[in-house]
Amino acid sequence: MERVNLKLYLENVYIMEENERLRRKAQALNQENKALLAKLNTNHAASSASTTTTKHRPPTTASAVAGVATVKSGKQQPK
Repeated sequence: MERVNLKLYLENVYIMEENERLRRKAQALNQENKALLAKLNTNHAASSASTTTTKHRPPTTASAVAGVATVKSGKQQPK
């Protein structure tokens, strides 16, 4: 009987140690996920801000102006 109790006790100790190890791993993954999400949100906000400002900017490059001329005339201009 004592041998069975000892075996069960050791098994419980092993399970508790494994649970603690998994809990620490889950906490580390949770922190990593939060950091990655914050970085993603920051990048997304920055890209949204730059997209918003570039949408309303008129074309200033020669190729953009030539592209507008091509659309208006319907003819391809030489490059």
